[in-house]
Amino acid sequence: MTTASTKAAAITVDEYERMIEDGTIGEDDPIELIEGRLVAKMTKKPDYMCASGRARRAIESVLPSGWHARVEGPVRIPSRDSEPEPDLAVVRGEIDDYEDRHPDPADVALVVEIAKSSLAEDRKLAEIYGGGGIPIYWIVNLVHRQLEVYARPANGSYSSLTILKKNELVDLIIDGQAVAQIAVADLLPRR
Repeated sequence: MTTASTKAAAITVDEYERMIEDGTIGEDDPIELIEGRLVAKMTKKPDYMCASGRARRAIESVLPSGWHARVEGPVRIPSRDSEPEPDLAVVRGEIDDYEDRHPDPADVALVVEIAKSSLAEDRKLAEIYGGGGIPIYWIVNLVHRQLEVYARPANGSYSSLTILKKNELVDLIIDGQAVAQIAVADLLPRR
């Protein structure tokens, strides 16, 4: 018998990956693991797709050697029982380095989410990304046409939030070093 105070057991990242491996969860099922729970992924509208493509192009054009961009690829965050699939992640190494595993926080320099209807959920993800040790988290905020930059993970979340308007520049920081600047306008749909 289930009562209101009874909670289902959380799923670990390893259990989630086994469920995918054995076919319990299909590789193309629109779900991801967030804090031990299976969560439905949002559908993608044209402005989202435009911003996603623009962000990928802007970031890839300035990435230093030894780093690449992953689009909607899983990132393992075992300490938070999570394996989100961010819209974009800047990951150490080459694509083939992840043939047998997904990147962990130590492999990731930056995670980017594009947000409109998902803005509140993407802001909640700051606790997961920051608490999991992802150094920098960007939300391309389509509602307010700005960039939210979360940085300096500490005590289970980020200790810094900077809001940049579309006429400003953002530093692309990898391994603690600014490697380039990107115009916030280059991350947003032109409208």
